Amino acid sequence: MIERLTTLDLRRRLGDLLNRVDVRHDEFIIERKGRPLAAMVPVEKLRQLERLARLRLLDALAPGKAALPQEKADALADEAKHRSRKPKAR
Repeated sequence: MIERLTTLDLRRRLGDLLNRVDVRHDEFIIERKGRPLAAMVPVEKLRQLERLARLRLLDALAPGKAALPQEKADALADEAKHRSRKPKAR
């Protein structure tokens, strides 16, 4: 089960939480004022999700497959655009 924690908890217990992610493969949702902001997951899980996303995209673009509906193609292009942009400086 994914544990939820506040940004204050994260600041207080960062070292312990990182150890739990590394050793026990625990996962956390980090919230501020009850709103989810980020997730803390093992790096291997992140890499696995990225690989699956690439495979899914390659499968969708494979020759002989039915054409992707324009709506889905636009959504994929939009997602790729947002992932490739640098975060805004604060």
